[in-house]
Amino acid sequence: MRSPPKPPLDGLRRQLRNPPSGRPACVESFVRETFTLPRPDARVKAREWFARYPKAGYWTQVESWRLLPNGDVEFTMRRLPTAD
Repeated sequence: MRSPPKPPLDGLRRQLRNPPSGRPACVESFVRETFTLPRPDARVKAREWFARYPKAGYWTQVESWRLLPNGDVEFTMRRLPTAD
C-alpha cells in the first residue's frame, strides 16, 4: 500500500519568511505594571485596576505577587491594552 502524497508546503514557507504586513511576527499583547506597596495599599491598588479595567473586557489579573521581608507586597498587574 502506498502512503498518501505529502501536501505542498510552499505557501507555508512563504508565510513564515514574510509575515503579513502591518503585523510584527511576535508581539507582546499585555500591559504589565509592577507595584511595591504595604498590604492595605496593595489591595486598594488592585481594586482600582479591576474597577478601571474590568476583567471581562481587559482580562485583568494579578499576574504574580510576593511578600517582602519588610511586610510590603510586590505584585504585577496584567491587562490587555484595549477592551476589543
